[in-house]
Amino acid sequence: MARTPQSTALLISLSVLAFLQTSYAGGIAIYWAQNGIEGTLTETCNTGKYSYVNIAFLNKFGNGRTPEINLGGHCDPASNGCTSLSTDIRNCQNRGIKVMLSIGGRDGSYSLSSSKDAQKVADYLWNNFLGGQSSSRPLGDAVLDGIDFDIELGSTKYWDNLARALSGFSKRGRKVYLTAAPQCAFPDRFLGAALNTGLFDHVWVQFYNNAPCQYTTGNTNKLLNSWNRWTSSINSRIFLGLPASSAAAGGGFIPANVLTSQILPVIKRSPKYGGVMLWSYYDDQSGYASTIKSSV
Repeated sequence: MARTPQSTALLISLSVLAFLQTSYAGGIAIYWAQNGIEGTLTETCNTGKYSYVNIAFLNKFGNGRTPEINLGGHCDPASNGCTSLSTDIRNCQNRGIKVMLSIGGRDGSYSLSSSKDAQKVADYLWNNFLGGQSSSRPLGDAVLDGIDFDIELGSTKYWDNLARALSGFSKRGRKVYLTAAPQCAFPDRFLGAALNTGLFDHVWVQFYNNAPCQYTTGNTNKLLNSWNRWTSSINSRIFLGLPASSAAAGGGFIPANVLTSQILPVIKRSPKYGGVMLWSYYDDQSGYASTIKSSV
């Protein structure tokens, strides 16, 4: 049966409407370990709220430093007291949760001095947390899914070299996932070159503690404009990074009703939408993830 001009126009209109209303599903990522009063890693994963858990932080490494991990009082890595976390890590992974080691953080002593230094750090991460071998694995023999870059101080160079070196280990069989937590001001001063490699699977942009691009009461424009810049520039799944409560950051907290009614319906139209990242243990007290999970 031949189509009339009217029926053709209607079909086009319906197709356009369907495209505009497309909404992509996502997951929730959480940072764990920076406060001893939060639940254990197993308890965190058993809540069923999270798809990704970043163990934070390896905050001393590079430029000749002896690497150190700081897990906020959960255990003492200096006395090999964190090796029992292997059981927790495997429990999380058995639930389908990706478990990453986050390197960097706001406090610490880390930098890369050269491409050779980046390779040296990559080798350390591979042998001590990923699929390599070492007699002194701080978290035991569990193999983490990848490395998260939360680079907020030190050198601005060679993080792209580190990303390439870590990604290269995927050729040995098991994929090494790469994630990053840049600030929402684009491009990120520390991670801009690394993100341009296209090697990062997930990028949880910190839309908090950044006045030019975070939510303020009654104003979603700055955040949405920044979101559009990120999704149009970076070839990765982009997550909306938020504090899990108003106490978790100096600014940028979004009330759950505003997030679910005014922001998520907009950003979920992007095929690069990955979900929401939360900082951090405050979610144990606020229940923010449980409130927003069905909308993410």
